[in-house]
Amino acid sequence: MKQRSALVNWQQITVSPDNTHFLFEGKPIFDKQFIEVLKFHAPGLAPVKDETGAYHIDSNGNPLYSERYTRTFGFYCNRATVVERQKWFHINEKGERTYPQNYAWAGNFQENICTVRDFDGNYFHIDLQGDRIYSENYLYAGDYKDGIACVKLSTGLCKHLNTNGKFINDKEFLDLGVFHKNFATAKDKDGWFHIDKDGESVYLERYLAVEPFYNGFALVTQFDDSKVIINEQGKIAHKI
Repeated sequence: MKQRSALVNWQQITVSPDNTHFLFEGKPIFDKQFIEVLKFHAPGLAPVKDETGAYHIDSNGNPLYSERYTRTFGFYCNRATVVERQKWFHINEKGERTYPQNYAWAGNFQENICTVRDFDGNYFHIDLQGDRIYSENYLYAGDYKDGIACVKLSTGLCKHLNTNGKFINDKEFLDLGVFHKNFATAKDKDGWFHIDKDGESVYLERYLAVEPFYNGFALVTQFDDSKVIINEQGKIAHKI
């Protein structure tokens, strides 16, 4: 492969179909095959893995740092998750660790907050400095979206949490999704449905499965496996 110009816009660099190299205008760049590559993220850095290990490269194909890891992931909120054997943590755009703690697993930062799992199996959220944003532990904690995340309590039930670590309402559910355009998917003993931010069901019906509302309508699966489209009031608007 031939090296392309150094004046390449990283946003136009794509990943090859076999995930082993990068393409610019459909042609290979960087003159290198990797074991695995992932796409570029702002500010123009990509995770790669070769025979020396996993690391990040810049938009010219140069390694960002000399360290090598077991696995690396993309940058989100100026932080990237890396794995050093069984230890997970985050680095910044200079390749420096951003906190001293190690985790059994770490997600990607979303809205400057990240979900992690410690070596005792507890889930919680940390900020960009690696500090916990609350003291509670959960069986599971999901990503924040628009300032709200789903967590699973020690009882096995689920609730919505704000960025201060406080529950947004007093409702508990068997399962929960994130809010999308003011509604979230939820499950109780009778099935799946949609709720508002007060945790109230927006209609009486229950379903085998529901999708988030998409421009005012949602695809749901009834208990006979048939699918219908409902509106935000729960009325059937179309049968599939």
